[in-house]
Order: sequence, then C-alpha cells, then structure tokens
Amino acid sequence: QDADPIKETLRKNNIVRMSMSWALPRPDSRVEYTLWTTPKDDVSRPLQQNFREVANALGKHAQFTPHMYVYDGIFAGCQGADGENQCYNLCTNSGRYCATDPDDDLDSGLSGADVVKESLRRLCIWNVYGETDGVGMPWWDYVDEFLYRCDSADYFTNEDCIKDCMQRSNVDYEKVQKCMDDAGGLTENVQNSVLEGELLARETAGVVILPSFFVNNAPLRGALTVNEVFEAICAGYATGSEPEACKKCSTCDNVQKCVVAGHCPGAPDSFDTVSFPVFMGTLASVVVCFGCLGIAQYQRAQRQMRAQVRGIMAEYMPIDENNKVESVGITDDDDDLNIEIS
Repeated sequence: QDADPIKETLRKNNIVRMSMSWALPRPDSRVEYTLWTTPKDDVSRPLQQNFREVANALGKHAQFTPHMYVYDGIFAGCQGADGENQCYNLCTNSGRYCATDPDDDLDSGLSGADVVKESLRRLCIWNVYGETDGVGMPWWDYVDEFLYRCDSADYFTNEDCIKDCMQRSNVDYEKVQKCMDDAGGLTENVQNSVLEGELLARETAGVVILPSFFVNNAPLRGALTVNEVFEAICAGYATGSEPEACKKCSTCDNVQKCVVAGHCPGAPDSFDTVSFPVFMGTLASVVVCFGCLGIAQYQRAQRQMRAQVRGIMAEYMPIDENNKVESVGITDDDDDLNIEIS
C-alpha cells in the first residue's frame, strides 16, 4: 500500500525520484561514537589527523572510544601446541596477538608485531588520558604527532621519536609504559588484558572491515570524512539536545574551521561577511568618492589647458583692425614705426 502512489505515478510514465534514509538511534543528550582502526590504516588517517578540533568542540556531549583491530593469534593458529609463535614476526606474546605486515615483507621493514605494539601504546594512552572524559585530547594530539613525525619505516619503532611525540602531546611516557607492562606486556606467553579486551570488543561489535565507525552502536556507511562523521554524530542526539557545535556547524561545508571559529565561515550572521545594506552603502560611497575625484581632475585639466592657450597666444603679436601689427615690446612713443602687411 505504501508503494501505490509510486506505482500510479510510474503508470503515467512520469519520472519518480526517491530518497531512502535510516535514522540513527537517539537515546539521550550524549552520543557514543567508536572508531576501529590500526596504526597503519591509511583510509582513516585524514580523520584521525583532522577530527581533534571537532571532538574537543563536542566535549562532554559525546563519548569517544578508539579501538585497535588485532587478530586473535590462537584462533588463527599462530601459537603452536608447545606455546611457540608459528607466525614469525607477525605476532606478540608467543603468537597470541597478531597484525598483518604493513609493507608485505616479512624479512625487512615493519612487522606485524610492531603494529601490535603501537596499537597497545595508543590504547594505553586512551586509558590514561581519555577514558574518564570521553574526549581524550592528548590521545588525538599524540596520534596527530605520530602520523606526522614517526609514520615511516625508519621512525615507526624509534623510541626517541615516540617520546618526542608524547612530550609534544603532554603525554607521560612512564605512565603509558607502566600501563603496557601492567596489562601483561608483549614478550611473554601470557594474556595481555588490554588486547584481550580488544578481541572481545571486536567479537561483540562484529567488526570485519577496517576502518569501521559506529554512532550509538549503529555502523556508519560511506566515507569517513570529518563532515560525514560530524553529521552522523549530530544526527544521534535526541531532538532538542544537540550541542552548540551541531547547531552552528551541521550545515557548514567546512566543519573543522567552523568549530574552531565558533561560526560557519560565510554564514550571514558571521563576522567574516557583510550585510547587503552595508555592502551597497560602501559601494555607493566608493562611487561618489571616485566621481568627485574625477570632476576635480577634469576641472583642473580645463584650467591648465586655458592657461596654456593664453600663454601660447601671448607669444604672438596682436593684429589691429587696419591689418597692422604692433610689435611686442615696442612702446607707444615710437609712432613713426609702422609695419604694413602686403
């Protein structure tokens, strides 16, 4: 029955355009959003670098949780019966936690174990600095610094580079290292509580594609751009509970600039544009100003021209009515000197 109007329109050979949408769950005034990624995920890299200002603008109105995708090495058969690692350098903890080789070369470059270690480090940074407030600006800062400074084969595992990123992000290296060690470390054949939690969360969420983004436990389909993610988050608030960032920037083309400036660049009520009356008044003032300058210049040119004409005519001898001329510079006392023009 719902399709009857559409069928009727089609029978009349008319074009039908339809739009289908699925609303996100809107439970309350706080949205929970989750990102599943890895330290070598190039698809979500722009989002990880550019979303920090948006996350900060959402503040307490949103709860962010980052997850790192780690493979279950025991399930994949990377741990032998004797507890030895069967997957070369792809795994840690004697084959318990694994990741794919980022450069597809097992003998050189980065290894899967390097990716697992950086994954654990980022999870610990979040546990220390982001779990309490749900924003975790030090986590965003560290990821941004790491992607800028250390995301290469030469510096990915360089401790000095990592420490520098942490220092720039106000992250305490010792606290993060303690978290990694207390969780179980990466060298022994023991469970790592943080990585085990990731395996369980991955199984619960049913994540099979990277990157994956969830808003209020609903998967986000499409490109993971700042605008798309921000729009999805704002759509997850209960009606009337949207934060100021959503109200001001949800229709803005550049969300990142909008949340930083506090208004949408180019909006009628922003300070970076002028109203139509002000524009027209300014334009009229400019026209009048240049018009006055033009008239003044014209009058000045006319005066100069008349002065030049007078000067030129003064250089010639005047002719009297009897076709006689008086020499310029001859006084009236010389009455005997006359010049006739033949």
